[in-house]
Amino acid sequence: MDKIRIRGGRPLKGTIPIGGAKNAALPLMAASLLTDETLTLVNIPHLADISTLANLLATLGVEIALDGHAPNGGHAGRALALSAKNITSTTAAYDLVRKMRASILVLGPLVAREGQARVSLPGGCAIGARPVDLHLKGLEQLGAKIELKEGYVEAAAPGGLVGARIVFPFISVGATENLMMAATLAKGRTVLVNAAREPEVGDLARCLVAMGATITGIDTDTLTIEGGAKLHAARHTILPDRIELGTYVMATAATGGDVELVGGRLDLIQAAADILGQAGVSFAPTERGFRVSRTNAALTGVDVMTEPYPGFPTDLQAQMMALLASAEGASMVTETIFENRFMHVPELRRMGANINLHGGSAMVRGVPNLTGAQVMATDLRASVSLVIAGLAARGETTVARVYHLDRGYERLEEKLSACGADIERLKEGA
Repeated sequence: MDKIRIRGGRPLKGTIPIGGAKNAALPLMAASLLTDETLTLVNIPHLADISTLANLLATLGVEIALDGHAPNGGHAGRALALSAKNITSTTAAYDLVRKMRASILVLGPLVAREGQARVSLPGGCAIGARPVDLHLKGLEQLGAKIELKEGYVEAAAPGGLVGARIVFPFISVGATENLMMAATLAKGRTVLVNAAREPEVGDLARCLVAMGATITGIDTDTLTIEGGAKLHAARHTILPDRIELGTYVMATAATGGDVELVGGRLDLIQAAADILGQAGVSFAPTERGFRVSRTNAALTGVDVMTEPYPGFPTDLQAQMMALLASAEGASMVTETIFENRFMHVPELRRMGANINLHGGSAMVRGVPNLTGAQVMATDLRASVSLVIAGLAARGETTVARVYHLDRGYERLEEKLSACGADIERLKEGA
């Protein structure tokens, strides 16, 4: 397996282009199953997870074509055309679904359009149960019959889905997306209460509207979908990746750098930006995005709690902890979304971080300097937190199992190298 080697202590300076949002692109790709016409997605990121879902959609009969390439390393230009004119299979097999939890997003569109679906229970990062119960219960409320057989979800609605009022007991981005897509083809009105408000959910809703769906309440916690319309072709530009954006903000701050994030939108990470501002990070708008830099010589410890949007994103928690590991004073990082998302802590400790866990919280006492070490990635966001720590540390850091990184970060080493980082990928056997 590839590794990444970093020689730390160099401030990042320059520009970094921000690509399209992975977590928006995946449900948008699944939405192509809702119509027999072509859905074109612009600003598609080139990532392992995108390839995984593209391969899965191809097995279902979706024709896929990549048009153009992304100038300046991923900001815009690359377009993916998806045509599900003829769905040839309604089975999403284990071999592909096991690689990524987002594969469950094909379930709602398949049942809505074809009246049936057989989808393997998903895999992905090992950061907690993340059950699909809400997806299944919601589809049952829309009239689907659900059975679990031999590791597969088998859903059937031969007479079509029917609109319903669905109240989520807790916020779930994936369930909101799956049921919103299914509801566009259901008969009658569907109301989703306590729906997720993440920007990626709103991006999906706007794309569905462009395809002919009627959806109100976009960006609120109550979505109303008037179903039954035949959806049609559309062209949709994917919003910038707020997690990639927040990651590079924190990498810049951790190294004491000064970087312009091209294509970045500060409003997408406002909760994180507010807390980072308290820690000593400054932001300035530019014509192409915004600049991030460190206000003073040292960062100051702050308390962080992950929450559903518009709160602090759980997908930036590990990166924030890496930054706070060398801030002055103590910080408390509390994780409320996933129950097993502190697996990066032992690896950060190997680099000299002073972190103590107390249930769902981590007490981080800043040290003057982290030191390079051999560490191992455990999941997507944990892997990039180790890269941030390595960039800020003294000495050499080697991060193993970086295939996790390729799921969510496009050309990471190249983007960081362009800003002065001493970072390189070591191929297997090197």
